[in-house]
Amino acid sequence: MSQAPQAKYRKDYQAPSHAIIDIDLTFDLYDNDTIVTAVSKVVQKGESTTLELDGEGLELRSVKVNGEDWAHHEVKEASLVLSDLPAEFDLEIVTKIDPEANTALEGLYKSGGAFCTQCEAEGFRRITYYLDRPDVLAKYTTKVIADKAAYPFLLSNGNRVAEGEAENGRHWVQWQDPHPKPAYLFALVAGDFDVLRDKYTTTSGRKVDLEIFVDKGNLDRAGHAMTSLINSMKWDEDRFGLEYDLDIYMIVAVDFFNMGAMENKGLNIFNSKFVLANEKTATDREYLGIEAVIGHEYFHNWTGNRVTCRDWFQLSLKEGLTVFRDQEFSSDLGSRAVNRIDNVRIIRGPQFAEDSSPMSHPIRPDKVIEMNNFYTLTVYEKGSEVIRMYHTLLGEEGFQKGMKLYFDRHDGTAATCEDFVSAMEDATGVDLKQFRLWYSQSGTPTLRVNSEFNAEAKTYALTVEQFTEATHDQSEKQSLHIPFDIELYAQNGDVIPLVINGESVHNVLDVKQDKQTFVFENVAEQPVPSLLREFSAPVKLEYDYSDDELIFLMKHATNDFARWDASQMLLAKYIRQNVTNVQAGGEVKLSEDLIDAFRGVLLDANLEPAFIAQVLSLPSINEITGWYKQIDIDAVDTVLNSITVSLSKELEDELSATYHALNQAEYSIDHDAIGKRALRNQCLQFLAHTEKGNELAKAQYESSNNMTDTIAAMSAANNAQLACREALMADYSDKWKHDGLIMDKWFVLQGSNPVENALEKVKETMSHEAFSLKNPNRTRSLIGSFLNANPIRFHDKSGSGYQFAGEILRQLNDTNPQVASRMIDPLLKFRKYDEGRQALIRAELEKLKAMDNLAKDLFEKVTKALDE
Repeated sequence: MSQAPQAKYRKDYQAPSHAIIDIDLTFDLYDNDTIVTAVSKVVQKGESTTLELDGEGLELRSVKVNGEDWAHHEVKEASLVLSDLPAEFDLEIVTKIDPEANTALEGLYKSGGAFCTQCEAEGFRRITYYLDRPDVLAKYTTKVIADKAAYPFLLSNGNRVAEGEAENGRHWVQWQDPHPKPAYLFALVAGDFDVLRDKYTTTSGRKVDLEIFVDKGNLDRAGHAMTSLINSMKWDEDRFGLEYDLDIYMIVAVDFFNMGAMENKGLNIFNSKFVLANEKTATDREYLGIEAVIGHEYFHNWTGNRVTCRDWFQLSLKEGLTVFRDQEFSSDLGSRAVNRIDNVRIIRGPQFAEDSSPMSHPIRPDKVIEMNNFYTLTVYEKGSEVIRMYHTLLGEEGFQKGMKLYFDRHDGTAATCEDFVSAMEDATGVDLKQFRLWYSQSGTPTLRVNSEFNAEAKTYALTVEQFTEATHDQSEKQSLHIPFDIELYAQNGDVIPLVINGESVHNVLDVKQDKQTFVFENVAEQPVPSLLREFSAPVKLEYDYSDDELIFLMKHATNDFARWDASQMLLAKYIRQNVTNVQAGGEVKLSEDLIDAFRGVLLDANLEPAFIAQVLSLPSINEITGWYKQIDIDAVDTVLNSITVSLSKELEDELSATYHALNQAEYSIDHDAIGKRALRNQCLQFLAHTEKGNELAKAQYESSNNMTDTIAAMSAANNAQLACREALMADYSDKWKHDGLIMDKWFVLQGSNPVENALEKVKETMSHEAFSLKNPNRTRSLIGSFLNANPIRFHDKSGSGYQFAGEILRQLNDTNPQVASRMIDPLLKFRKYDEGRQALIRAELEKLKAMDNLAKDLFEKVTKALDE
């Protein structure tokens, strides 16, 4: 690059020089020639009479101050500087933009035939010159003018206050949002849609119109989204006492969208994959994903919109908190154990990997080059675990007291993470001084636990050591306040009461020191400990469990998460042992005890089917990568394949009986039916490796009355390379080739196809009529699945996978750098692999670094990876 982008630091925060009280926007919409007029009421806050406004890719038409042309202005590369300004003034700025040419999908752009916006984090500056920062809150009035025939629906934030006809077949609608908001929450949509309408009455009696806008012909796929929205509104009232505050709530589904969804005040814009569903087009996992994302964006109305972030370094303030809220929503409506397992898989897999990568950062980062790179698993998912630790430490009542105080203090303002901690602390009286380190310290802590039973004294001691390894961004680490949830079991499975110093103690121990010992009294026999129950903190656990102890916990733990966790630890032991065996030239071996343990879970009628399916799901290579400083990916692949085949053969009778017993004639989307399908289809994944696999997968595909079973059959055929695979894939493509969203599932299977010439197949698939590299969903489905879900082919020793990734990233750098930044992550962890693969990946990263026009999004990640 000719000039390296400059980093921004949290410590350099300065309050804005001016406040913007309100802004009146007018959009005269044309595909390539949209005129934006912004009239703002501006007030000087400090001594400076100069105002620097953010702006990118804009054509400035005029600048007026108090109605007069303002000569004291200078247009810079990424800003407009106004000088010699009065203390208070009305500022009018007219800009021209080209939505049709906006392939980055930030600001105002065209999605199919509709205009739409994406302004978080810094997209508003692509619409007009403005103080595009989250701590500038203004009241917005928006007038949208467009061709009436092409764009009958003109939408923006707030409530509709006026509308009318304009010249030349055009019309206009005016919207007014009474709640001050930052620019990132602005939204506009113009298009022709089908609309699903409903109503909701809040607990205080406010009647709210609910509207979901979808492409023509998709109305029958919007019902689940509406049900999820109504459930979200009711849940937030019941659990958090929070009501909606406008007269209308709108959701628009668009096909071209970089993110999952956006919580713009009163006008949510969603990636269509998180809105559209019926049994013929969406899987159960997609149904649940829609419910969670609809909830997440609705919950942002309070945790993100009513109280927003002072600056983007505080992003986890809204995102970590809202992820926790959407996880609780999903858990209250569905299976708490299964939802918790899903959440923990993300933390232990890709989030722990991020912690140990060149991109490691705390949940409240201190430094950034490109703000879009803040949208990470650490900020979101680990951030939610930090919020969950508050809940664990304070309990539901204490946590809700803290939330109430937080809203009382900060409603209508831009707050910080420290403001949230202080509210929790002041509301409950609990000292959270040490807990604050979770916001500033990066990396994954490890708890190393040892135990000692004293039969004579009837005591059982747990010694807990905590440490966090140095990370790319921090060399020095401190001891954290870690809630450590435990339970002790007698040999007959009874729970042993926890007593320390003669007093009963709670299951959650406060680990605060480098090394602490907890001595439990009245323990008559050697107990079996259940440690880090419910994953009470985002840490790694080291404890030398025996196989017998883990099998015991699989049978007797009172907590389903603990039972699943024991099964994963048992599997991990055997995977590690067998990787060592394979590296030494030996064979993969499983014990009868392990097989019997999984047989016992499979046949336990007292367990939820969805939970059993989770236990039977083997960890992926990506999860296992986190176990090693450097991974032998070929040996791990051999072991996983062998374990899958061995369990398939050893448990074939039980798997087959369960598979056939769970066949459901009628389709339902209730959680019991979802769980039964999950277990049945998990059985099929194993049975695909038996002699009957081809027959079963083909029969299920042909008889399926829902997309879940259809994709499960195709997935089984794909993973096991069954003879029916090509026929099933061809039939699906022929049926759905005109619907990109439904084809995304097909693209995922093509990208993750473990066939030897997988890369060649992926390249062929890129010419499919439904594929476009300009569409983020298509790109993530095909290319993303090859890079992330097909590790043995992506990491082929020839380096062809890395070269392909480099080619794609160079193309995306020019068209959509935000998507490119997400796609590059598998290359950043190159030090996890052998020297040959490291050299090949490094070569591709060096090529990217040498690009003259490398986007900030990629520059930040590439340089961090190479400089580590």
